[in-house]
Parts: sequence; structure tokens; C-alpha cells
Amino acid sequence: MTLASLDDFPGTLAQKTYGSLKQAILSLHLKPGEVLRKPEICQQLGVSRSPVAEALARLAVEGLVDVVPQAGTFVARFSLEEIREGAFLREALELATVELLATTITDDQLVQLRRNLRIQAALVSDGDFPGFYQMDGQMHELMMSFTGFKRLPQIAETSWVHVDRARQLILPQPGRVQATLKEHEAILAALERRDPQAARETTRHHLRQLVALLEPMMRSKPELFVSL
Repeated sequence: MTLASLDDFPGTLAQKTYGSLKQAILSLHLKPGEVLRKPEICQQLGVSRSPVAEALARLAVEGLVDVVPQAGTFVARFSLEEIREGAFLREALELATVELLATTITDDQLVQLRRNLRIQAALVSDGDFPGFYQMDGQMHELMMSFTGFKRLPQIAETSWVHVDRARQLILPQPGRVQATLKEHEAILAALERRDPQAARETTRHHLRQLVALLEPMMRSKPELFVSL
């Protein structure tokens, strides 16, 4: 088990512990089905049992951890049903976002997206999947922030936490990061043309790749998924 230092996260000790554990789960450093032993977590992070228990309880509410009586605490396996639901919510929010932005986006906002994409391209060239994943998420967060709706990014993050974790399975597949970059470039091109229909179509195509690619993976790696 490798957890990020608590110094990397804000808040109380329990919030820092939660942040470290959540990052490890979302990045798949903690694998679906892996047992979470409180003494080991306490030792690695240098904290008492109380903040660890609080963090695990919060992660259980989010569906990222399963607490099984008389058995232990485990990293939740992927649920295709939850991923489909999260993908549905994500698509609804992002299609509305890009349709609005196609008529309201400013030149300065387009510059920010172009800069983000240039960094994405450099990370793809370097084979830096974690870095690409971070900039990918930042691009989507930027677009949502550009709508002016202050609660939208937080609502989106809560809605598709399972989608974000599942994306970590997909990006390492040969050619996937390159394809994702091209999809992002197509979205930006539609926004640059101020074309709402094209923005919706390119975004819909981009978002629907996840479930399409996950379904065969569920058959090849059933140990990572909840049994249907």
C-alpha cells in the first residue's frame, strides 16, 4: 500500500486522511477488492485510528469502500450499473455545458483551453498517463467553470466519482490517450467555431467511449467488477 503524504491535502487530520485514501483509490494504487487494514493505514500516515475510521466511513458513503461485517473493509469493486449512471449524469451536464459555451465562450477562455491541450499533447508524447489524466480532468473542470454556475463543478465531481475511477482502467490501453487527445481537440475546435451542435456531437462521442470500452474489460477482468 502506497499512500500520498498528508501534507499534500488540506483540512483536518481526518480530511487529510480521507484525501490520501481517496486519491489512492481513484488512481487505482489501491485495487478494487483490496483489503484496507486500519493499523497499516495508521502506521503509513502516522495517525491514530480515529481519523482513519472517519475517512473510511466517508468513503463508504461515497461507494468507494465496502465495509463487510465480520470480514473487513475493502476497496469497492467496479459496478457497471453505477458507472453507467454516472456516465449518464456526466453526459447530461457536459452536453448542456458545451452547448452554452459555444455561444458564450470568450477569447481568453479559449486561450486557457488551448494551453491545457498543449500540455496534454506534451504529456501524451512523454507517456505520462497520470499527468494526462490530471490535465484531462482540468479541461472538463475549466469548461464547467466557464458557465458561471458556481456549484456545477462540485455537483459534477460528486456525480461521476465512479466514472473517474473507471477511466483509469481505460487510459493505459494502447492508443487510448492519443484518441482521447484527438477527441478533446475536436471539442475545442467546435467551441472555437461557436457551433453548439458540433460541440454537443463531439462531446457525446467522447464521453460514450468509456462504457463502450469498459464492457469488454468486465469480461476479461471480472475480479475487478461486482458480479451481475
